[in-house]
Amino acid sequence: MLKKFFRVSDEENYDEIYDDEEYEDVLEVEENVGQIALDILDNGNEMIILAPVAGIELKDIDLSFFNQVLTISGFRKKPEIYDEDVTVKNKECYWGKFSRKIILPENLNFEMISAGMENNLLIIRIPKLHFSSHNIKIDRL
Repeated sequence: MLKKFFRVSDEENYDEIYDDEEYEDVLEVEENVGQIALDILDNGNEMIILAPVAGIELKDIDLSFFNQVLTISGFRKKPEIYDEDVTVKNKECYWGKFSRKIILPENLNFEMISAGMENNLLIIRIPKLHFSSHNIKIDRL
């Protein structure tokens, strides 16, 4: 089952996560590909996506955007210590290829997406579009 993270409704309120078949093909993830955890924040002026990327080099992360879908993908290299003669007693860390797709709301300025990495945290910022509202006078024809 695929999930859509945000849906724009009245006054920029976001509905809870819900099913959406419209994006099913876009959101499919290859088998044997991990996903990274992320938080999505809204400060009123922009959406901020935070993804802990410890153990991943900046050159191994790729961000792409198409049709309201932001894709974060890359590769987390397994440390060389695994090549030594060791016995793994507990394995929770994911090593290898990863991909995460996020459907974003329409009220964002996708031309102004910016990203940076600080303290092993990928930070993606997307400013909101601000629409003005006004009354429209109706003239007699």
